Amino acid sequence: MPKLNENYLNLKESYLFSEIAHRVNAYTAANPDKKVIRLGIGDVTLPIGSEVIAKLQEGVNALASAETFKGYGPEQGYDFLRNAIVDYYSRNNVSIEADEVFVSDGAKSDTGNITDLFDRDNVILIPDPVYPVYVDTNIMNGRNITYIDANEENDFLPMPDHSIHADIIYICSPNNPTGAAYNREQLKEWVDYALENDAIILYDSAYECFITDETLPRSIYAIEDSKKCAIEFCSLSKTAGFTGTRCGYTIVPKDLKFTSSTGVEMSLNAMWNRRQTTKFNGVSYIVQKGATAVFSAEGMAQCKENIKYYQHNARIIADALSKKNICYFGGINSPYIWFKCPNEMDSWDFFDYLLTNAQVVGTPGAGFGKNGQKFFRLTSFGNRENTIEAMERIENLF
Repeated sequence: MPKLNENYLNLKESYLFSEIAHRVNAYTAANPDKKVIRLGIGDVTLPIGSEVIAKLQEGVNALASAETFKGYGPEQGYDFLRNAIVDYYSRNNVSIEADEVFVSDGAKSDTGNITDLFDRDNVILIPDPVYPVYVDTNIMNGRNITYIDANEENDFLPMPDHSIHADIIYICSPNNPTGAAYNREQLKEWVDYALENDAIILYDSAYECFITDETLPRSIYAIEDSKKCAIEFCSLSKTAGFTGTRCGYTIVPKDLKFTSSTGVEMSLNAMWNRRQTTKFNGVSYIVQKGATAVFSAEGMAQCKENIKYYQHNARIIADALSKKNICYFGGINSPYIWFKCPNEMDSWDFFDYLLTNAQVVGTPGAGFGKNGQKFFRLTSFGNRENTIEAMERIENLF
């Protein structure tokens, strides 16, 4: 019989959002007359902008003619999209090169797949609470994880502990689930720590488009020397409503070079290119045509209008919590609002209470780690009417 990867036995029984879906489905089956409002999973609700739709349709039409038909494309992404991403970074005063950009089907895939580049014996440093994919993909590979506490005392922005050595560091800013965002000085401290430890930062910037404070960095590469120690992941899921369309990108600087155990210099850029050309066939031409329009002036303007809509929803949620004197974080430079469960309730108990008594679905903080045990996450991605109604229901409970 085959020997299986028994590290899967060390995973929680189900993925966080699968468990949420299971509980919600059971409730709606038993209460078909109840209107359930879902502010749990971070899925968008507004349609994709017309500029992007036009380019997606242009991509579809190209496949209808032999003269413009596209088959297999480059695994790294078409040059027209990679160059558009380079231009986008340049407009944000960050310099990258096109051959450092790798187009993918989303940041979730890449933050999991990047583990292929690293030996299982690395020391992994992950904040708690955290997006579950960072944890689960390393458990699947049999790695040991060291956690660093994110909590009220540090505003859910943990800083390096120089008494701890790490080889691989996960940072998400603006953060999922807490909504907290690092400033330049704080990120510089993390970059310095990584350089001291000869470590790699895996930097998830999937929510950079929600940053409204111009003093906050939208990319790790806004920090001096970060190209020597950081890989950045980004996604169009929240920027442009691509949750169902699937497109993201990863930046792997060519400066990222390390020496192997045998003394051979190895380039992470070259390794990731080799990994992608071996295991990934690229994102469809149609999707990449649409993605390019995201970075155009009109496309970005349309994306920003949608983002403003979600930011308004976040203010509605935050205002309702403030009325009830409920402590919360996020909601300003992030689509997520992270708040203390009322009456010291555990987060899964509060999930069930909210579902049963208000028919509102959120995300229990315990699903993100032990420091989320008494916290809860709501997203601003619902429609306006449902967001208002959900908060009125919650206000009436307390």
